[in-house]
Amino acid sequence: MDLETTLYSIPGVLLGLTIHECCHALSAWKLGDSTAKDQGRITLNPLKHIDIIGFLFIIFAGFGWAKPVQFNPEYLRHPRRDKALIAAAGPASNFVLGVIFILMLKGLLFLQLDLGHLTERVFMLLLYTAVVNFGLFVFNLIPIPPLDGSHIVFSGLNIHPETEHHIMRIGAPLLFVIMIIQNRTAITILPIGKMVGAIVRWFLGA
Repeated sequence: MDLETTLYSIPGVLLGLTIHECCHALSAWKLGDSTAKDQGRITLNPLKHIDIIGFLFIIFAGFGWAKPVQFNPEYLRHPRRDKALIAAAGPASNFVLGVIFILMLKGLLFLQLDLGHLTERVFMLLLYTAVVNFGLFVFNLIPIPPLDGSHIVFSGLNIHPETEHHIMRIGAPLLFVIMIIQNRTAITILPIGKMVGAIVRWFLGA
């Protein structure tokens, strides 16, 4: 990733991760557990959500993580269903953000606003913010632990908690290896970029 792309991506990453984790915390609170709320995670302060190493990985490696939101299933009114809803809240928020910024971009194109030398910068900022958030949406729905997609899938499966724990333990290393292979070779295992591109093109053409 070149310097210009990196600079345009940073606002989208900060916004996307912050809203993503805040929505996890907010949904957990609304569903009966105040753990994340008590930890101060229902906030739009990025410092409460950003893991610096995970943030740098996203910027320079194309994948990464934020501070996970903690919740206690024992306090949820419907644990299996609510775990899925909490997990889905994060990616859903990224999808909504992506739509908002792509619509702002379409509005800029439709109105043909002339902001002078700022026009291209505003265009690129809106585009990259939308792309980053659609990327977070797609990436986090992959059903590989510890991504949100795995929690959604596991909530619908009647498997023993110990079995789920073992799967969760091997998921992160597996995901890390997959992403390293994709970044270092021409092998595409998870077509995240193609899916994000398809979403962006659809909204721009709609």
